Amino acid sequence: MTRLTIRTFVTLMVLSWGHTSWNTAALAEETGPIFIGLDADMSSGAAEGGEAIRRGGDLAIRDINGKGGVLGRPLKMVVRDHRGNPARGKDNILEFAAIEQMVAVLGGIHTPVALHELKDIHDGKLIYLSPWAAGTPIVDNGHSPNYVFRISVRDALAGGFMVDQAIKSGHKKLGLLFERTGWGRSNERAVKTALKKLGMEPVGLEWFNWGVVDVSAEVDRLIQRGADAVILVANPREGGIALKAMADRPKNKRIPIISHWGITGGNFFADNRDALANVNFSFLQTFSFLKPPFPDRAKEFFAAYQRTFPETMRPENVLSPVGAAHAYDIIQILAKAVTMAGTTDRPKVRDALENIKFYAGLMKDYAPPFTPTRHDALDSGSFIMARYDANGAIRPLDLK
Repeated sequence: MTRLTIRTFVTLMVLSWGHTSWNTAALAEETGPIFIGLDADMSSGAAEGGEAIRRGGDLAIRDINGKGGVLGRPLKMVVRDHRGNPARGKDNILEFAAIEQMVAVLGGIHTPVALHELKDIHDGKLIYLSPWAAGTPIVDNGHSPNYVFRISVRDALAGGFMVDQAIKSGHKKLGLLFERTGWGRSNERAVKTALKKLGMEPVGLEWFNWGVVDVSAEVDRLIQRGADAVILVANPREGGIALKAMADRPKNKRIPIISHWGITGGNFFADNRDALANVNFSFLQTFSFLKPPFPDRAKEFFAAYQRTFPETMRPENVLSPVGAAHAYDIIQILAKAVTMAGTTDRPKVRDALENIKFYAGLMKDYAPPFTPTRHDALDSGSFIMARYDANGAIRPLDLK
């Protein structure tokens, strides 16, 4: 072989290797997994809610992958624990945004964490799907284009709903007991706005911080000002402290508590069983297996849930069912958007999410789920009030 021939041979081999490497990378992109992140509290006070979201998302992914995946590729979840800490959440978002085939992130529960992440979500053009966080500014965030989409309660609507429920129950003097966070402030605006429309105002507003060990003084002040019911905005730990403060009062001096849904994200029943038996305590929910919007869809979902998590013997034993149902629906809608976009390019998938016409979900017939001007999929028509029964199952108040 002459020197020229050898040089030509080597050149062709180098080009061939380079072409093979490029083809391998392209093939991996076309056939490798599409990643979905989960940024949630998986180990702290709302870990049950984080696990519920993980399970709902996992069941949606199993269903989608069992039908061939999306664009011929499997979906895969990557889980990170923010532990209810905004700084950890920010780190998780930065990590997810840097993963090329990460198309979207499920966010878990805490409004303060999500609010802290908004800048990085939008800087990274990372689609953020919220199945459990109610703060109004999470969606109404001022970013354009907006990368946040939610199937969850919205405080601007929840405040009015809780006020309406209190009034329907005969209460006219409402005391407010709210956590001092972005979520609490979101509810302050919502509840006060709802009361103002009725020509009313709260008899008092008391704040507490995360980590508080006693709110007896706050409860006492609200009752001294004439409150005949308390609207509570709290997560499981602090919600339990508020409940116990009420239960410790003399029987004839206890008043009902109407709570936002944050208390259901942890071990609230197990930690507060005795107090629950001594206080009229109800709370906001959306989905219930005991009275689902679409029984056949819920039955099919529970069958899949039980196959995957066989320790769950009955529908009422499903962990934080709202988290599971919302996560399942929003991942199914995301898959439709990726299919519509024909790519995992985040801006194109974001645009597709605004243009899906219909999805028959566990929560509702989404027609459409989202629009360019509406990134909240649920309204107050999806809200219900519930309470824990003697066995810890969450039961809708109007369940016959």
